[in-house]
Amino acid sequence: MSRIEIYDTTLRDGAQGEGISFSLQDKLLLTERLDSLGFDYVEGGYPGSNEKDFQYFRRVAEMDLRHAKVAAFGMTRRKGIPAEDDPGLTVLLESGAAVVTLVGKTSVFQVEQVLQTTLPENVAMIGQSVERIAGAGREVIFDAEHFFDGWKADPAYALRAVRAAADAGASRIVLCDTNGGTMPEEISEITHAAAAELSVPVGIHCHNDCDLAVANSLAAVRAGATHVHGTINGFGERCGNADLIAVIANLAVKYGGYNVLGRSGVERLTELSRFVYETVNTSYRANQPFVGKSAFAHKGGMHVSGVARNATSYEHIEPERVGNERRILVSELSGRSSIVELTTKYDIQHDARLMEKILARVVSMENAGYQFEAAEGSFDLLVKKCAGTYRPHFERLAYHVNVETRGESKTRTEATVKIRVGDEIHHEVAEGDGPVNALDAAMRKALNGSFPSLRTMHLVDYKVRVINSEAATAAGVRVVIESQDEHDVWGTVGVSENVIEASWIALVDSIEYKLCKDEEPPSETKNS
Repeated sequence: MSRIEIYDTTLRDGAQGEGISFSLQDKLLLTERLDSLGFDYVEGGYPGSNEKDFQYFRRVAEMDLRHAKVAAFGMTRRKGIPAEDDPGLTVLLESGAAVVTLVGKTSVFQVEQVLQTTLPENVAMIGQSVERIAGAGREVIFDAEHFFDGWKADPAYALRAVRAAADAGASRIVLCDTNGGTMPEEISEITHAAAAELSVPVGIHCHNDCDLAVANSLAAVRAGATHVHGTINGFGERCGNADLIAVIANLAVKYGGYNVLGRSGVERLTELSRFVYETVNTSYRANQPFVGKSAFAHKGGMHVSGVARNATSYEHIEPERVGNERRILVSELSGRSSIVELTTKYDIQHDARLMEKILARVVSMENAGYQFEAAEGSFDLLVKKCAGTYRPHFERLAYHVNVETRGESKTRTEATVKIRVGDEIHHEVAEGDGPVNALDAAMRKALNGSFPSLRTMHLVDYKVRVINSEAATAAGVRVVIESQDEHDVWGTVGVSENVIEASWIALVDSIEYKLCKDEEPPSETKNS
C-alpha cells in the first residue's frame, strides 16, 4: 500500500476562513485530537504574526504527542535582507518547532508584480531561507505558492524555484493551487511532470474556489504526490481549502490502495469533523460527504425499501467505515418501509393496518407543516398514540406568557402554567430569558416534584422556521427543540400560527418523550 502523508493546516489556513477562530486552548486540544487519529503533520500557526501562535508553540512543546509533527509556518526572507538577519526566519527558529513550512513565490507574475523583485533574487530568497532553517537542524517543507499558475505561464522558472528549495535541503516540495482555479486534468499533468524533475517527495495544497479542491488533491496523488495539505471540513479563506475528511475517506476507503492514518483513524472521521464544528461554534453541514448527518439518511420509501434489503443499493460505503451511521427519515415521501424501519423497537411491523395508520397520520401532519426528520421524539409519541399505548403523564390546563419592557430597561419575561398530575393541580410561575425559557422553568417547577428525573434534562437547541412566508406576519411557524439528558439527545416539533404555541407544543412533547423513555427497559431506550 502506498503511504500518503496527511498535513493538517486547520489551525493556520483554516483559521483564515470567515467566522472561524481558535483560542489557544482550542488549538492545543485539536492538535492532541489530530495526533490521536494518526495525522502526520499539524501546522500550528504563524509564530511571527501574533502572540497566541507564539505561545502555542511554547505550550505544544510540553505535550506528549505520539505521532504528529508540529509545523510552524512562515515566509522566505525579505528581498534585500540576508537570511541570517531576517527577523521572520529568526522567529521561526525561536518557536522551537521541529518542522518549519516556508512559503515562497514560484510564479513569474507574482515575483515581478507582487514581490516587485527580480527572478534571480526570488530564487536566492528561497534557497537561502531553506538553507538557514535546514542548517539549524529543522525539517523544512516548502510551499510553492501559485505553482500551477506559474507553471502554465513559465514552467522553466517554476521548476527553477522549487529546485532551489530542494537543493537547499527542503524535505518536501508542496505544489500549491493558491487561487483554486486549476482543473483536475491540469493538476494531474503538472504534478506528474514536476515530480519527475524533483529528487524529493512532492505534496499538494489546493484551494476550493472552483469546488474542485478534493478532486484536485486526489488527482495529484494519482499523479505521484505523496503528501497532502488541507483542513478539517474544508475551512479556509474565500471558498476554503481541500476538505481532508473527504480526501482521507476517498484515499483510504474508495481507492483502498493507500495507507492513510490507519484504520482506527479513518473510523473516527465523523467524530473529528463534529469536534471541529463544535470547537469553532459553527453548525454542521448536514449534506457533507461521508460525515454529514444526511450522508447516509434515507427518506423516500423506495430508497428505504432498497436499503432494508441491501444497504449497497443506495449507499456507496458502510457508514461505520468513517464513523457515521445510517438514518431512516420519516416524511410525507415515506412509504411503509420507512415506518417499519423506524418502529422496530415497538415490534409492530407485522400490523399492516397500524403501519398505514401511522403513515397516514405522518402525511396529514406534514401537510399542516410538521416535519419529523429532526424530531424523533415527537415521532415516537405519534407511534404510541396511533398504537393506543400512549398514556400522558400530565394534563395541560392552561398557560400564559407575559413579556414586558419599561423604557430602556431589560425585557422581563414571565410564564405561568397550570397542569394536572393525577388528581393534583399544579399552578406555577417562573421568569426566563425569553418565552421558551420561562415556560420551561415554570413546567419544571410544576413537574419536578412528581418527576425528579427531569432535573437531568435540558434544552440544547431551538429553531424556528416560517412555513408559509407568503402569509407575512400571519404565517405559520414550525419550532424544533433539541433536548438532552445523560444518555440521549432527541428532537421534538410543534406547529402553529403563534410561535409561543408552537414552542409550547414542542416543549411538552420533549418532556413527555423524556418521561416515556425513562419508563422503558434500558435495551429499548432509543438513542436519537
